Amino acid sequence: MILLAMMSLLLSGIQAGCGPQEPVTMPERVRTGAEVLRDRGFDSLAGRRVGLITNQTAVVESKHLIDLLNEAPGVDLVALFGPEHGLRSKAEAGATVNDGMDTATGVPVYSLYGESTAPSEQVLASLDILVFDIQDIGARFYTYIATMGKSMQAAARAGIPFLVLDRPNPLGGARVDGYVLDMEFSSGVGPYPIPVQHGLTVGELAAMIKGEALLEDISDLDLSIIKMTGWSREMLWPDTGLPWIATSPNIPTFETALVYVGTCFFEAIDASEGRGTAAPFLTLGAPWLNADEAARALTDLQLPGVTFSAGQQIPRNIPGVADHPLFENRSIQTIQIQVTDVASYSPLETGIAALKSVIDLAPDSTHATLINRRWMALLSGSDRLANALVDGRTAREIVSSWTEEVETFRQRSAAYLLYD
Repeated sequence: MILLAMMSLLLSGIQAGCGPQEPVTMPERVRTGAEVLRDRGFDSLAGRRVGLITNQTAVVESKHLIDLLNEAPGVDLVALFGPEHGLRSKAEAGATVNDGMDTATGVPVYSLYGESTAPSEQVLASLDILVFDIQDIGARFYTYIATMGKSMQAAARAGIPFLVLDRPNPLGGARVDGYVLDMEFSSGVGPYPIPVQHGLTVGELAAMIKGEALLEDISDLDLSIIKMTGWSREMLWPDTGLPWIATSPNIPTFETALVYVGTCFFEAIDASEGRGTAAPFLTLGAPWLNADEAARALTDLQLPGVTFSAGQQIPRNIPGVADHPLFENRSIQTIQIQVTDVASYSPLETGIAALKSVIDLAPDSTHATLINRRWMALLSGSDRLANALVDGRTAREIVSSWTEEVETFRQRSAAYLLYD
């Protein structure tokens, strides 16, 4: 009887443990600024003639913001503006984008990547407010933030308000890395004195552009930002619960965006950054490369969150994605990057280590022309990277060289952070 009683107590304890539990509190789903505005009935745009700077990434759940605004009562969608790659991301990197018409709504589309890089005075005169909603990827040389700044400047000069609908920085807001741009090398791929991996959302960056007067004639801009809910600085894209929409033709996945911050520098050497292959920026190589040796050297560095393997690829022409890529239709030896842990992965250190490994294995006959020093300076924001590579500095030495300037930037940008 005692044994039966003990068994009964044991079973009741087990059953109690397996029975109904306290509900688990799930973290709040990230809601973008556009979603927040929609849920408010687009109150900030009511009765206004609206110009929208956007592209294919401005989706609210399953519907594009263009369509939502076009259908919203009291909102008059007057003009659309497309950045590099166009309104629907049909053009490859650097290709001129022309004006046109959005066939779904009949609203005119004005290109901000071609002859004009900012909305014209004539078009702005027909607007009451200019809205920006584009998913950025957190890299200084990704041109959407240059488009945002020029548009802010144009709005300030025209005396109309500028509204940013904030979206996550896919790389999070905790890591800040890379040279702070030397303004001697300012360009469309380096418009502001910020690090390569800046750690800001577009809303935070817009506030900093105005607050620090990073552009001329910006101080009087009527700037508003609709914040996200549920996003915090330590979140990387997979933590947001949001679906990834290709931000440009050669950034089809979050993993690509993550590595791009470091491997984009391959654009400035006579080697392939992977355009024309199935995995751009994850596939790096050249016909002359000893890929096995390069992969072994990189593996020996024991970089966190990544593995390397040797392979072989033939870059192909892909219209609208990779028109006549470097080494088109030629077999190249490649290093393949595979991110195994996004939290510990270091994009800049990994990209520079890969860059150094390829440069170190280049034939002597290519050394004089291997590095396009001007393009390297524009991408990195300084002539120091090319100099360090030529001088034989290690990736770790290069990364440690910008520690102080990154810390200074952190302190300077702290006043503009919108999220903990």
